[in-house]
Amino acid sequence: MDPKTLFNQSLAAHQAGDFARAENGYQQLLTAAPGHPQVSYLFGALRGQQGRHDEALALLDNAQAAMPQNPAVLLHQGNALQGLGRFDESVAKYDAALALKPDYDEALNNRGNTLRAAGRFEDALASFDAALALKPGDFLSWYNRGIALHDLRRYDDALASYDRSLLIRPDFAEAHSNKGATLQAMGQHERSLGCFERALALQPDNPDFKMSTASALRELKRFDQAQVLFDDVLTSGAPVPRVFGEVCKTALYGCNWARMTELKTEIPALIEAGSTDVQCWVLMSYDPAPDLMALASRNSVKEVVGSEAPAPLWTGKPYGHDRIRVAYLSSDFREHPVGYQIAELLERHDRSRFEVIGISGGGNTDEETPIRRRLVAALDQFHNVEFQPVDNIADLLRQLEIDVAVDLSGHTSGNMFASFARRPAPVQVTWLGYAGTTGCDQTDYILGDAVALPHTLQPFYSEKIVHLPDNFFPVDTTKIVQPPPTRAEMGLPEIGFVFCCFNTNWKIMPEVFDIWMRLLTQVPSSVLWLRQGNEAVLRREAQARGVDPTRLIFAGHVPAEVHLARHQLADLFLDTLPYNAHTTAVDALQAGLPVITRLGEAFPGRIAASHLTAAGLPELVTRSAADYEALALALARDPARLKAIRSTLKANHKTAPLFDMARFTRNIEAAYEEMLKEKTGA
Repeated sequence: MDPKTLFNQSLAAHQAGDFARAENGYQQLLTAAPGHPQVSYLFGALRGQQGRHDEALALLDNAQAAMPQNPAVLLHQGNALQGLGRFDESVAKYDAALALKPDYDEALNNRGNTLRAAGRFEDALASFDAALALKPGDFLSWYNRGIALHDLRRYDDALASYDRSLLIRPDFAEAHSNKGATLQAMGQHERSLGCFERALALQPDNPDFKMSTASALRELKRFDQAQVLFDDVLTSGAPVPRVFGEVCKTALYGCNWARMTELKTEIPALIEAGSTDVQCWVLMSYDPAPDLMALASRNSVKEVVGSEAPAPLWTGKPYGHDRIRVAYLSSDFREHPVGYQIAELLERHDRSRFEVIGISGGGNTDEETPIRRRLVAALDQFHNVEFQPVDNIADLLRQLEIDVAVDLSGHTSGNMFASFARRPAPVQVTWLGYAGTTGCDQTDYILGDAVALPHTLQPFYSEKIVHLPDNFFPVDTTKIVQPPPTRAEMGLPEIGFVFCCFNTNWKIMPEVFDIWMRLLTQVPSSVLWLRQGNEAVLRREAQARGVDPTRLIFAGHVPAEVHLARHQLADLFLDTLPYNAHTTAVDALQAGLPVITRLGEAFPGRIAASHLTAAGLPELVTRSAADYEALALALARDPARLKAIRSTLKANHKTAPLFDMARFTRNIEAAYEEMLKEKTGA
């Protein structure tokens, strides 16, 4: 076949999506005429479409050397560089293409996508707007613009952009799906589900759309339906990231204990193979062996920062500031348990010895809430890095010459501890928001106490365990407990013993639930007061254990001050295992409600015991399931003994370490000083 005919046939196959035939033709042409510029360009474009970006770039570089003024070649070079994660170089290629062809709307669109991938959302938006100025009827530009606006959390504007895209092309499934994601971020889960279902109807076999639909169903607490879709993707073998983890999370959220038991047997092999499918905080509720939990953390760190640690930003020389500069890194300077827990500590820090800085990675839509204003007012500096890459956060810590950087998130949403891999500060600490190791070698210390995080667990922690003298958990003692509502207002019977557990109900496991049901059986007229959620499932489980399901009463959502006050209507708080009450136990103790816990093996299952010890009630900490059940039953049958414990708890509010934030602040400041001395000698 003559070269011209082969070229035309190969190009036609390429344009028709027959990549195998096009590839074969291009290879034959390059064998006959090595380095042919036009064939190299087309073959490079094809390799880029196949995701083989290294090969694409080599071919396109050859073509560009011969055709330096061809904007299409520059465009595809930019695409290949984007695929390789070389974002700055990619943008430079698009800019070069636009210099040659200013009305090149495709280059503007692809440039915007690269800027989005680099976290430069405002610049991406400007690029999409420029593309639309050239071609206002382009559905793809409106769609991409919507994604950039979503990234900027300008959700209403994002919806408007998706709607413009769908007005032009109503059957654009991706726009329906992304519109659903924006509605989900806005908390509009019913509307979100409708969008995902529309996308799935347009592409019934698309596993990503099945995942999105399942996620929306889970948000609506329709766990059984969500589980079916997640399982469908899982068993299909489609290469969808984290689908197994989503199955695990859905089973957990839905209190599907039988499914959790099945999944638990599959988890170890996945983690040992390096998988990060199951998020670390989800894994904790599956009660893994401590070495497996540590490995999962290391896998997650490796996924974010790579195998090799980058060069350190801190040179090893002490800064020698007049005041120690402490930076708290969190995405929870907002309406969140961590935000409430640290507020009084921030206010109490000794400003003659410490400068206190907040590095916020999220939650900036909550700027007008009282707790947000309180937190910002308590800080000497506040930096919003919500849309910044990890490297930029590390650079900021170095520029601020932070002495002690404290990560408050660990492996939870919006975490920033990966910036520690670049060693921006002499002392790098993780604390409070995540009860486990980060697995990051550049995180030097983890704060705990002798009960919550004993030194016997050190082999499973990449950080050095440091004990605060009394307890590691800060409490906002400025809270005022209001008089309680009536039992009738809360849906409780006027008489009868009230067992209570306001933990999120995915912390409830069958062994604990079995004990609770036996307690109801043995204490006449008693009820179990639980947090709202999974009502049908838990009532069905109660009935299966011979308990009238109406004896489970579910507490609806109320304002925080009412929630704190209503604890006073309960008689005894029953804790969960392997994941204890954390903030929830503190709320109960502050309201004067005794808590019974069982001491677990791992950090998440030892925190309520730490609280009780620091509150002066170590006798409410049990060591076995039998002791936990026996103590709960004994107290329910002995009103005088329970009343005495309540009296002790009330008196201890004035003296016990758990409620003494001045003492806590001195302890944590002393720990920071000792860490800095250990690391720098200063």
